[in-house]
Amino acid sequence: MTAPIGLLGGTFDPVHLGHLRIALEVLEALSFQEVRFIPAAQPPHRPEPALCTADRLRLLKAALADQPGFVLDTRELNRPGPSYMVDTLKELRREVGPEQPLCLILGVDAFALLPSWNRWEEIAALTHVVVASRPGGSQRAEAAWWRGGIFNNSEQLATSPAGGVYFHRVTALEIASTRLRQLIAQGHSVRYLVPDAVWRLIQEEHWY
Repeated sequence: MTAPIGLLGGTFDPVHLGHLRIALEVLEALSFQEVRFIPAAQPPHRPEPALCTADRLRLLKAALADQPGFVLDTRELNRPGPSYMVDTLKELRREVGPEQPLCLILGVDAFALLPSWNRWEEIAALTHVVVASRPGGSQRAEAAWWRGGIFNNSEQLATSPAGGVYFHRVTALEIASTRLRQLIAQGHSVRYLVPDAVWRLIQEEHWY
């Protein structure tokens, strides 16, 4: 069996402890090789980020600096046009080969919206999906539309390169980048909601 590689995409505008805690819990609990953070340049389902690409990248580098197993992947920032995850997955699959397990990490809400993504039907052939779930809810009902298998244990993620969905319960941290930007704009501190290095950089640069 080959340890999977985790993939966490987003605008990270700004990156916060909710992103980082989910990534760490998945990395450790599911024995991933690494978790790659993939910032989007032009998110298809959201407004343009508040910060430019270079500034969001500075925040993300500061957040990831001290955590082994966290890797920054800037391919979407270097690719023109909308940042479609299916294109990113195809690039990654060509790089890592057909046998390496990949696991796209999504929150429950993002997973529910996956059928609205560009060429979403192709995703199951490229990666597993790990859904960072909250207590309660019918997992099989939530994944009834998925074009692959529904896994009951995490070991299944390492036995095939793609195609499964696995629900993994994580610590619920109700932190949203939108709310952080609002707090900062109102003159409030977001310390303890973002890494200290991120908060220092936001203050120094007067971002948001």
